[in-house]
Amino acid sequence: MNKKSVLNFGKRALFASVALALLGNVNATEFLDPPTVATPKNITVFVAKKVVTMDPSNPTATAVAVSDGKILSVGSLDDLKPWTDKYPTQINRQFADKVIYPGFVDPHEHPLLGGLTSTSYPLTYFPLPSPWGKPFPGVKTLQDAMAKLKEYSVGIADPNEPLLAWGWDLVGLKQTPNAELLDQISSTRPIFVWDASEHNMFMNSVALKKYINVETAKKVFGVGVNSNGSLNGQFMGVVALAYAVQATGKDLFSKEKIAKALIFSNDLAQQAGITTTSELTLGAFDLDLEVELLQKFTSSDVTSLRVEGIAYYPSVSAKYGDQSIAKVKELEKLNTDRLYFKGIKWINDDAFLANTMKMGNPGYTDGHQGSIFYASSEAFAKEMKPWWDAGFQIHVHSNGNESNVQVLNALQMLQDEKPRFDHRFTVEHLGMPTTAGIRKLKALGAVASVNPSYFYVRAGLSVDGLGADRESYATRVGALMREGVTVALHSDTPVTPPAPLTQVWSVVNRQGLYTGNKKWAPAEAVSAEQAMKMITIDAAYVIGLDSKVGSIEPGKYADFTVLAADPVTVPKEKIKDVPVIGTVLGGRYIPVSETKQPRPF
Repeated sequence: MNKKSVLNFGKRALFASVALALLGNVNATEFLDPPTVATPKNITVFVAKKVVTMDPSNPTATAVAVSDGKILSVGSLDDLKPWTDKYPTQINRQFADKVIYPGFVDPHEHPLLGGLTSTSYPLTYFPLPSPWGKPFPGVKTLQDAMAKLKEYSVGIADPNEPLLAWGWDLVGLKQTPNAELLDQISSTRPIFVWDASEHNMFMNSVALKKYINVETAKKVFGVGVNSNGSLNGQFMGVVALAYAVQATGKDLFSKEKIAKALIFSNDLAQQAGITTTSELTLGAFDLDLEVELLQKFTSSDVTSLRVEGIAYYPSVSAKYGDQSIAKVKELEKLNTDRLYFKGIKWINDDAFLANTMKMGNPGYTDGHQGSIFYASSEAFAKEMKPWWDAGFQIHVHSNGNESNVQVLNALQMLQDEKPRFDHRFTVEHLGMPTTAGIRKLKALGAVASVNPSYFYVRAGLSVDGLGADRESYATRVGALMREGVTVALHSDTPVTPPAPLTQVWSVVNRQGLYTGNKKWAPAEAVSAEQAMKMITIDAAYVIGLDSKVGSIEPGKYADFTVLAADPVTVPKEKIKDVPVIGTVLGGRYIPVSETKQPRPF
């Protein structure tokens, strides 16, 4: 190398170093695995009518070779011969008349919380499925809900045993419970009612007296107080909810109930075709305990999911203070092939389901505007900044249009101070985005994880509070796709049961489950091919696991969803009706028949 070349090389290296320093944490291996090589010992080849890979270079195949839990090769049986001719091989033809997709990914669930609520006494407005039996049909009136609560209470032998019911729909039942109402159920038993949004809890007088310190509670944002200074039994919003759960959780959630909750969530997800899920409020109860539970859960052959745990900032910060970043970073050392710890989550506004998300002009039709938890974008950016600077992927719950504006402005402030590539800042839910907001989201390099049940389940209820236009275009996947934003679909279980194919059906048809043939913002419809990416490779991308799962490519985990037909080729009205036959996790086949009964893990 001559002197001029050396100088040019040195200049390029210097410029690169300066650019990296200016751009912050740019780590090309942050989401990629280092290559490893292992000689296959035994190969299993799954033969199918069709294999849809989500690999644009090799989109379909008829056979997949698997070894040691990972994909070895994809193509036809002839294409696999460079491997199968060299190593012991078993040809598995049980899926010869079936369609194989990459294992479905739900990028926003709550396996623990969802299982705990769903295995409590149900009070949901809409049907609540069970992996082990008939669905709960739902309660449609206040009178029906109160009658069901009384029925539950009478059925518990011990008059002092707490009763936890879940699913009260504030919009559907047109009533916000309080202690006076719940005192009608029992004057001896603590009664707890958790609403469908999972953001609000209500107690009767017995529960308040036993568990809640009045003076402490009055200082908590969202705790309801009567004019005489007594508590009214309402804990509205995530701040008040967190206080209520911390005060009561030990009596409400036994080890046996927690174990049942996790296996319930596993089985419900598996029967929907999900092989990778996520816990978006890790640490909401107790970080160390939850980590221990997830370790046990993902090390069991009885369960059938990979799990990504994303720490919940308010709880982690309250417990660990200045050591929070180090504590969450330390969790990454516990990663396994089925359990990953990555990222941090905030909640910026309240709930879509309860009509408490923060709506700017023109607000709700009754004049209220909902709740937001930060005074300004500057305040929110300041709180996120240490985690942004440390290179964490950030997830933010944001629903209302005013909340979305605050979140995106805060992200812009972070980018202005310390630009980052491939940060995958994820706006979770994005319930009411504007066109300008979607364009800004794209410009800032963020991604979206959205809940289509906001229209396919809720539209008939929410239209009165939001107006027909805004309720219609909740979950604007079409606009997001047109702007080039990576989009994933999620359930946010327990907000909605996990149902990836129903989600796909909804965004393709823009129809609701309970509103007949009405189309909700049909201009927001996407193709079936686009929607299937949102529950596979794009969902994996949103949670930073796309180098491991989400497509059927050599080197990735052998995680598949086995279907009776291809959702892309059936009539689009029938997508949600395509049967899930089973899942494959790391090469291990689990038929849905294996998850129809509760069992220990």
